[in-house]
Amino acid sequence: MPSVSQLQKWALGLGAVSGALLYYYNAQHGNTSPLHVHNSWTTNHTPSVKWDHNWDRRDPKSLVMPMKINNENDENKYNEKFETKKAKAVRHILMIRHGQYHTEGKTDAERVLTELGRKQAETTGKRLAELNLPYSLIVRSTMTRALETSKIIEKNLINVPVEDDSLLIEGAPIPPEPPIGQWKSEKHFFQDGPRIEAAFRKYFHRADPSQAHDSYTVLVCHANVIRYFVCRALQFPPEAWLRIGLKHASITWLCVLPSGRVTLYCLGDTGHMLPQNITSS
Repeated sequence: MPSVSQLQKWALGLGAVSGALLYYYNAQHGNTSPLHVHNSWTTNHTPSVKWDHNWDRRDPKSLVMPMKINNENDENKYNEKFETKKAKAVRHILMIRHGQYHTEGKTDAERVLTELGRKQAETTGKRLAELNLPYSLIVRSTMTRALETSKIIEKNLINVPVEDDSLLIEGAPIPPEPPIGQWKSEKHFFQDGPRIEAAFRKYFHRADPSQAHDSYTVLVCHANVIRYFVCRALQFPPEAWLRIGLKHASITWLCVLPSGRVTLYCLGDTGHMLPQNITSS
């Protein structure tokens, strides 16, 4: 009587033979279309929310003027234009929250980093250097605590271009759901929301077709801004921004693929810090 292992081998062999015969039959009868296999957990499942492939308005289909296709030559012309609009590189955006600061300051100029905040920024700067990425640009919010944090980080990232952008300053992007925290009038959301959304559209999009190599942009800014960016980039409800917690000088890393898909590599990472140096307020 054959052993269990022998039966398993025969079963595997029979499966391989039957698969080969099926392929041979399809090939002989002209049925060469690929088989479409659905993941078991998505078979016959209708998603509650579908991914918007043109979220950044840079999908190649939206960048080429529609034309009437009368013949193969017209189709070739359209395809050539389509190819010139396709992104080729990945855009990496690394968002750093500022370090701990003196919250009792009455003006922005007085809300400088604490000694611990400077230590947090220095540790994060060293971590970014250790990652040894080919950083393309550092963009910093014009608020004092973000500028101080960035300047400390910049000491570890020599020769990386630096820009200031007031679009990145802290604010209230959209009324959160559920509503928690301190009360704010609608005026704050009305003023801050469009600015923060403009910052999102400025920095989050797939690469320009002319970009040949992957880029790595560092944004040094604020918790509310980063949380809103994450929700928007992943196409989560933007009202969920306040459900995300971020530590001081933490690293949040998102990338935008040429296809327009977005991947979150890490959210609020502080693994490079000593536990006693981790704070959030």
